[in-house]
Amino acid sequence: MSKIFRRLSTPKENVTLRDEENEFEKESKKLEDLNETCRKLNEVSKKCSETASSLSKCEWRITQDLMASTLCKSESKLMHYCEEWDNSIVKLNLHMQEMMLVEPIQKFNSIFPIFHEAKKKWQQSLEEYKRCEAKVKKYQDRERTGNNIVKLNQSQKSLTPAKGKCYELHTILMEDMSKLYDLQISYPQSCIEALIKSQWGWSYVK
Repeated sequence: MSKIFRRLSTPKENVTLRDEENEFEKESKKLEDLNETCRKLNEVSKKCSETASSLSKCEWRITQDLMASTLCKSESKLMHYCEEWDNSIVKLNLHMQEMMLVEPIQKFNSIFPIFHEAKKKWQQSLEEYKRCEAKVKKYQDRERTGNNIVKLNQSQKSLTPAKGKCYELHTILMEDMSKLYDLQISYPQSCIEALIKSQWGWSYVK
């Protein structure tokens, strides 16, 4: 995940700038929707963790009340069951949901600010590319005087690196957005499965 904005390939310049923008905005919108979904999932997972913690506390109070009751004190077998129940609650890590669901989802959400920063850099490079391109066109349309030819050559020299950087960032972002979007199911699914298995294991112990 830490390498998600690493360079993966060389820029492709066989399509128009408008095509690149439309393609980028389409993928960017999908990722923005995923960001919103993950934000909601993070809120729900926190509530789930808080509810589970409250439930464990209530369960612990029940065992304490039962073991302190006259009935349990007079029935050794019932006391034994209550003690086993109480021990299983103590052994159960009350932060299990926090570690297996809440924290992983928060880590996944931490990627989106990185994407937003990378998107901002691409937009800046796009504006610079458009500015250089407009400057070239301006001097191409002017009278071919010595001064205008010099300025045209200077503008063309500025356009080349601006165009290269814009296409390079576009290619990297497009591939990284696709990779990140592909994780929308596999990443949270593995967290939820681990949580379910851990809860099933503790239920079996009980």
